[in-house]
Amino acid sequence: MDFSFNDLLWIFFIILALLPASRQYRLESLRLRLIRSLEKKRKSRVITLIHRQESLSLLGIPISRYINVEDSEAILRAIRLTPDDMPIDLILHTPGGLVLAAEQIARALQKHRAKVTVFVPHYAMSGGTMIALAADEIVMDENAVLGPVDPQLGELPAASILEAVHIKGRERVDDRTLMLADIASKAMNQVEEFIYQLLVEKMPREKARQISRLLTSGQWTHDYPLTCERLQELGFPVCAELPPEIYALMDLYPQPAQRRPSVQYIPIPYTREPGPGNR
Repeated sequence: MDFSFNDLLWIFFIILALLPASRQYRLESLRLRLIRSLEKKRKSRVITLIHRQESLSLLGIPISRYINVEDSEAILRAIRLTPDDMPIDLILHTPGGLVLAAEQIARALQKHRAKVTVFVPHYAMSGGTMIALAADEIVMDENAVLGPVDPQLGELPAASILEAVHIKGRERVDDRTLMLADIASKAMNQVEEFIYQLLVEKMPREKARQISRLLTSGQWTHDYPLTCERLQELGFPVCAELPPEIYALMDLYPQPAQRRPSVQYIPIPYTREPGPGNR
């Protein structure tokens, strides 16, 4: 059969269009296989909430992912499909997102009767931290971080809005700023109370109130990293060795390829060869 140049060109474009879908299907299959292997190993339901920057097909435009209502719907569905006596392992990697969605996920995890473990391989900030605090156990990589959960009104921290009104005085700010301050005050009280409800089952009431106030007060910037050491100082028994399957799973959520990578290394574990000084 003879093909014209136009036919070959069309075939080329069709193959080019199908390649991303084929690659995505292969990734999904590998992810599910690895998740199933981890479930059998830990005898649990494994759920992932992994937000990495992704690229739109063909256009290659990077888009960022955050916790949204679709995420909460999917996780609540997964929890409903899990027997009450089966542990849940949540792999969490997120910059945060919608407070409503994060609270729904956290409440559902808190109500689950069997043990809930949250694994944090890199970071779980803002709403991600809120979800992690609902778990019975938080397992983090030694370099992973959580973050404060002080509410944000758009791009503005609620605590900073209140501080601005306090500094200038109510008589010197406009009505819109006063309304924002009112909303900010309510948001901070609501989030603090929610965090308190998550913590009070795990520690004394006074300690739970102190930590919930600390995490929501705006004492730190919203992107302040709460390391394993800092969390341990606050009384959280966090940090342990993550199962190797979790690192392998994260590799199956690749960042969009850049024309010139900013980080390069040989992707294999090294062992030091024995020598005169280290035998």
